[in-house]
Amino acid sequence: MTKIVLFNKPFRVMSQFREAGDKTTLAAFINDPALRVAGRLDYDSEGLMVLSDDGRLVQRVTHPKNKRPKTYWAQVEGEPSEQALETLRSGVDLKDGRTRPARVLRIDEPAGLWDRDPPIRYRANIPTTWLELTITEGRNRQVRRMTAAVGYPTLRLVRASVGDWSLDGLAPGQWREVESS
Repeated sequence: MTKIVLFNKPFRVMSQFREAGDKTTLAAFINDPALRVAGRLDYDSEGLMVLSDDGRLVQRVTHPKNKRPKTYWAQVEGEPSEQALETLRSGVDLKDGRTRPARVLRIDEPAGLWDRDPPIRYRANIPTTWLELTITEGRNRQVRRMTAAVGYPTLRLVRASVGDWSLDGLAPGQWREVESS
C-alpha cells in the first residue's frame, strides 16, 4: 500500500533527509527511510511538503507535464499594482523562460498562520501585502522570482496546498499520513 505523508516544513529546514552541515533536515521530524520528497521547498520557505514511498506518485506530483496546482501564500514588500498582478496572471518572463499563467489573489493574512521565528523584517514606511498564487510549475524559487520580477519581493512564502492536499490542521514540524487519491 502506498504511503503518503503531508508535512508542514518549518522555516529554515532543508527539504531533504541527508545531512546538510549544521542545517536542520527532514530527518529531525520524520524517521522513515522509504519516504521520498515530492517537490522541494526552499530553506527559507515554509509549508506543505508531500512525501511518499511510491516513486510513480512522486513523479506524478512533481513532473510539470501533470500541471498539478500548487498554492502559495506570499507576503510581499509593498502594495502590488493591478498591472503587476495582471502580469503574474498572464505569465512572467524569467531568465529560464516565461512562466505559465498563475492564479493570483490579494488576500488578508491567512487565518491561523503561525508566527515565524525570526519574524520578517519590519519597515514602518513600507507596507506589506499578502497574495495567494497558484502555479502549475515548480521551477527553482519560482514564486519568489515571479514577485521580484514585477517589483514586489517576497518576504515570506508558505505553500498552502499541492493538488487536493493542504496543510490544514498541521502546525510547523507536524505531519500526518493520508490515504492515496
